[in-house]
Amino acid sequence: MVVRRPPGRRAQILAVAAERFHRSGYHQVSMSEVAAGVGITAPALYRHFRGKPELLDRAVRVGLDALAEGLRAAGTTGQVGAALAAVAVGHRPLGTLVQRDARLLPPARRAALRRELRADVALMAAVLRAERPELSAEEAELLCWSALSACAGLSYQSAAPQPRRAEALLRELVAVVLAVPLSGTAAGPTSGPTSGPTSVAAPEPAPEPRPQARREELLAAAVRLFHQRGFDNVSTDQLGAAVGISGPSVYRHFDSKAQLLAASLVRSRERLWHEVDGAIAAADGPEAALAAGLGAYVGFALRNGDYLGAMLSETERLAPPDRRAAVDFRRDFLRTWVGLLRQVRPEYDAAAARIRVHALFAVVNDGVRNRPHSTRPDLGECLLRLGRAVLGLS
Repeated sequence: MVVRRPPGRRAQILAVAAERFHRSGYHQVSMSEVAAGVGITAPALYRHFRGKPELLDRAVRVGLDALAEGLRAAGTTGQVGAALAAVAVGHRPLGTLVQRDARLLPPARRAALRRELRADVALMAAVLRAERPELSAEEAELLCWSALSACAGLSYQSAAPQPRRAEALLRELVAVVLAVPLSGTAAGPTSGPTSGPTSVAAPEPAPEPRPQARREELLAAAVRLFHQRGFDNVSTDQLGAAVGISGPSVYRHFDSKAQLLAASLVRSRERLWHEVDGAIAAADGPEAALAAGLGAYVGFALRNGDYLGAMLSETERLAPPDRRAAVDFRRDFLRTWVGLLRQVRPEYDAAAARIRVHALFAVVNDGVRNRPHSTRPDLGECLLRLGRAVLGLS
């Protein structure tokens, strides 16, 4: 007797796996959980997929295939925006899976994924340059990566917005991002205001506190290494070597590697809050506060890309109390920005403001870590202009 598998079972498995990985993080999800979510046994799941790495790889590929198909059919920037928005809404976990979990794939698959994304950006950039021939290839690609990031920001919302409305707003965000002028940004973000409505001066970078103790050096090294390699791929020997001590000596300062991760993220959160909230509190009025907060956030991101990367990729590796504290901080930070934006643009409801603020954070967080564009001397000013466009500021 031949037992036929239900039609679409693989697609059902991939949808459940993508959602579970998105919500809880790859490491926190077992094959048994995925199987239970589909209503099958774990052995039955293994008849479809050999293991979790293949499941993650295929879940990412489903979204990327949809993206590539949409972009291949796009002949205008409006059609590019429609393709990006449709994938962002229809494959909402994709942004999280690509930015956070795909780094856990084998090196060959990570490299292939990056090549696929570059090919997608090349398709977008060709369409954009046909409409904006004044852009260099590098400028067009920066704008296209930023449009991808703005749409991926939807993945980080805790509650799914109304699909049709979210898709319309994302199309609008892609349009304004792809229209941002990048000429005249060579002075960079710390040289003072430039003329024009899309520019705002970022504050002079605050001097980094000089480590006064080995503990402080370990905190700084941990953020960098955890971001670059992932928590599970960093040993105590590597942590110790980064600051000139032996691996076992790390335990004189922290009881465990997990405690070091938690402490490093706490320290970075404190700096982020101090810089950004301080800039907002010192400003005169909501519009000035929003501009100051944007400048402070971009300035912080330019100097602390490792923390932003570790915050995105390693929060799920924290112990439950530390993870709750990190999530609470993000929620409070987001609430501050949403409230401020709605004061400046009262026509935005809470859902629209949340989508815009998530898009802003994604554009900045990705922008400071996405080579080769992260090495642009004018990146700060570019991100400020992009941030103002995403927030809908004049």
